[in-house]
Amino acid sequence: MTVAFRWLVALLACAPLTAQVPNHITSVRAWPLDGVTRIAIETTAQPVWRAEAIENPDRLFFDILDAGIRLDRGAARTVEIDGPLVQRARIAMNKRTVARVVLDLKRKVDYNVSVLSNPWRIMVELRPQGGSPPAPAPAPVETAKAEAPAPVEPLAAPPKPEPKPEPAPSVTLAKPPKPAGVNTVTGKRSLTRALGLKLNRIVLDPGHGGHDLGTTGPTGLHEKDLVLDVTLRLGALIEARMGAEVVYTRTEDVFVPLEERTALANRSRADLFLSIHANSSRLRAVAGPETFYLNLTSSRDDLEVAARENAANGQNIFELQTLLQKIATQDKVQESSEFAARMQRALHTEAAKSTRALRNRGVKKAPFVVLIGAKMPSILTEIGFLSNAREESLLKRDAYRQRIAEALYQGVDQYAGTLSKMEVAREGAAAPGRD
Repeated sequence: MTVAFRWLVALLACAPLTAQVPNHITSVRAWPLDGVTRIAIETTAQPVWRAEAIENPDRLFFDILDAGIRLDRGAARTVEIDGPLVQRARIAMNKRTVARVVLDLKRKVDYNVSVLSNPWRIMVELRPQGGSPPAPAPAPVETAKAEAPAPVEPLAAPPKPEPKPEPAPSVTLAKPPKPAGVNTVTGKRSLTRALGLKLNRIVLDPGHGGHDLGTTGPTGLHEKDLVLDVTLRLGALIEARMGAEVVYTRTEDVFVPLEERTALANRSRADLFLSIHANSSRLRAVAGPETFYLNLTSSRDDLEVAARENAANGQNIFELQTLLQKIATQDKVQESSEFAARMQRALHTEAAKSTRALRNRGVKKAPFVVLIGAKMPSILTEIGFLSNAREESLLKRDAYRQRIAEALYQGVDQYAGTLSKMEVAREGAAAPGRD
């Protein structure tokens, strides 16, 4: 009788606690980049949070209010990061309805926080106070058709200082003859072109996946399924015709967080990053492809596209613009713009064959999460509008998807052709000195 009574009391005590906790932490993941560490705290609902830094030793903690802990399978309450800024992350209950994530720091940091959805997550960007940490050693290269990266991958130890090497040639030290097509469409010459970028490895990113359907057409065509099919077609063309290695962020119907897609491209030391999506508009007559590169924008329409692909609200978009200013480099922006121009031209030329008087929607810029932090020229292309019934009908056809894949290939190939005459090793090309 006593045991049963105690069991009943315990059961009743737990019931209100469950009702009071509508949110749960499901995982904590980390991506140490050059001088920056990004932390994602995933939750089941929109988080209400507070943060505070503590000294001796240096720590940074995040309290998620009205929340508990319900970790994904395989997730641990202690995540070893061992990067230049953070040693580990620890997850625990601070109070009955407050879940806490503690970051054990290696040094004092500055941090920015934004909240993204689908899934809900608190994104924390950490930077060192008073300078950047030593550059990490190169990460191992991933093979083609790689699976999504592991949740947390520790950095290798920083290399020991070596004798100062001879200075590498740069644009200011030497003026070699210009190869044909070495300038961008603006007439400028970037460091990428001066040093001769070679397209040996390309990361292709089919947007969305798993529970994230993307946009859906009038008759039910999901963006996630369309772009995966087109991406695999494009990858086959690149491997067969260019001889370049292709790495996919996903090859199946699985969800891969946006931050992991960029991290995979960086770890793969890719030369190009191409994210493929399909568009949507409240105006059902709008049609045609458009291509984006990462930069600031004040265009409401372009911000709406970024908000949809980022699965974030308008406030988060402007927070991302602040983050972008800290990460983007001018040379990468210039090359990404050039890549986007070639891609948009090829896609519009193909789409115009099926839609009479189709307006070229042009190259645009917006703060896309999937492009932030990429170390290589990177763009996001929308291959058409699923909200347009006619365009959705075209995109359902295998023959039209193959034509779009061909156009995407032409965009990549034409961009490669602007770099120099011998940038891509193509199969069947005669070797020097042979007949």
